[in-house]
Amino acid sequence: MKKLNEILGIKYPIIQGGMANIATGAFAAAAANAGALGIIGSGGMRVDSLRENIRIAKSLTDKPFGVNLMLMHPDSHDMAQVVLDEGVKIVTTGAGVPAEFMDDWKKAGVIVMPVVSSAVLAKRLEQDGADLIIAEGTESGGHVGEMTTMTLVPQVIDAVSIPVVAAGGIASGRQLAAAFALGACGAQVGTCLLASKECPIHENYQQAVLKAKDNSTIVLGRINGSPVRVIKNNMAREYVKQEKAGLDKMELEKYTLGALRRAVFDGDTKTGSLMAGQVAGQLKEVRPMSEIFEEMVSDCEKVYEAWK
Repeated sequence: MKKLNEILGIKYPIIQGGMANIATGAFAAAAANAGALGIIGSGGMRVDSLRENIRIAKSLTDKPFGVNLMLMHPDSHDMAQVVLDEGVKIVTTGAGVPAEFMDDWKKAGVIVMPVVSSAVLAKRLEQDGADLIIAEGTESGGHVGEMTTMTLVPQVIDAVSIPVVAAGGIASGRQLAAAFALGACGAQVGTCLLASKECPIHENYQQAVLKAKDNSTIVLGRINGSPVRVIKNNMAREYVKQEKAGLDKMELEKYTLGALRRAVFDGDTKTGSLMAGQVAGQLKEVRPMSEIFEEMVSDCEKVYEAWK
């Protein structure tokens, strides 16, 4: 089986997650220069800002990078066209099915990697023309499904014939080795990069990630069908309390509207949405991305040696 780095022509078998309001063109370029596949997160952007961030990434790296499209974004059609106009060759997708864009993307030679939380959806997306599948477990930060990475990845691999990337709960060489043991060709990581020197989040947000313990995250919106994993704070606790009390989606939105931007840009750790996965408890220091990736792959190889 080919590893992700062999498939995509990158140094390490790692994708940098397309985190909304965080994964800018500069951040994606830094990840690409550090050896991973950099991804620009279009969530939180408009059409013009996506185009600008793609051009920024091009100016900062000659390595492969891609764009993540949140398909429920109101500008998703125009953003899909920007991908073509700007000659982006790799796209990851989430929050929807990219079938309507597939023909145009495939004609342009775009590699399409949808993020899924179920084997059923993975099978459908393979039929639609996906090149790889990113199977993301509920351990991840931000929008999550129900299945864990340990259970999801092997079931997706058994359901499709295209390569599968594991995501959710991966921040170390041991966890990367586990992803390979499950049959994945590589991993997508996000939370561990919140603790990178290149990450543009506010220092308060970064410190909240570093202070997190193993049980510091909580899922909002599980009852109303829009689950999001965040670090526990005043907003998260009140949200869950009101959700359990029966408030509907519209009433609950007052807690989360603009909350991610408040966390990322203003450093609001009380009412902001501090999206992070369960691996936050493993992160103890801020380091360059190159060091994070190098150590992850090096430690993974040590695990291989120990297995022999």
